[in-house]
Amino acid sequence: MGAVLDEIDRDPGLRVGVLTGAGRAFCAGADLKAFADGGSVLPTNHPEWGFAGLVQHYVSKPLIAAVNGVAVGGGTEIVLACDLAVLSSEATLGLPEVKRGLIAGGGGLIRLPGQMPAKIAAHAIFTGEPVSAEAALRWGLVNSVVQPSEVLPEALRLAHLIAANAPVAVRASKKTMSHAQAAGLDDRIWQVNSAESDAVCASEDALEGASAFTEKRPPVWRNR
Repeated sequence: MGAVLDEIDRDPGLRVGVLTGAGRAFCAGADLKAFADGGSVLPTNHPEWGFAGLVQHYVSKPLIAAVNGVAVGGGTEIVLACDLAVLSSEATLGLPEVKRGLIAGGGGLIRLPGQMPAKIAAHAIFTGEPVSAEAALRWGLVNSVVQPSEVLPEALRLAHLIAANAPVAVRASKKTMSHAQAAGLDDRIWQVNSAESDAVCASEDALEGASAFTEKRPPVWRNR
């Protein structure tokens, strides 16, 4: 997906990007079976872009998440990385990584506390419990909740509203907003995030969590 986003960024004829799922889910997150087998969740050609080629990939044009179904783990991190989001009434968000012995290393720990009240974010992160469509709208994680059949049409409606405006002004507005949102963050925050994520991914608990998930059994944590 990172290459597509790069194309959106470079093509002067494109004003807005709309991201949606191809099936019943928007994105169910990283492939834990592949992780358990030693695989990576980062794009091999551009690891600096982060999960899905997006979460650390600045795109100068507005991105809209058209969340047509379940968007947990990395799926929620994609939503958090987008500028706007339209959510299906049947969709759920959430960061269940701690249930798998992992952390939400794709920006979830960085962005979620800035997009909803800190204690509500802490509850979602520490418990790994899902966030309903109603709660996501109430806490401002999404712009609207609509019927499943209306997700993409509503996202495209927003895209057309944005595309009707001056592209230079829209890009400048996004750049300024992005800098303002990052102003309160330590410059090293992504380094800390990566270091903690790498340490957790190398732990026995991470392997146990992924293995338990794929084997459909409760995990047995070893605290190491």
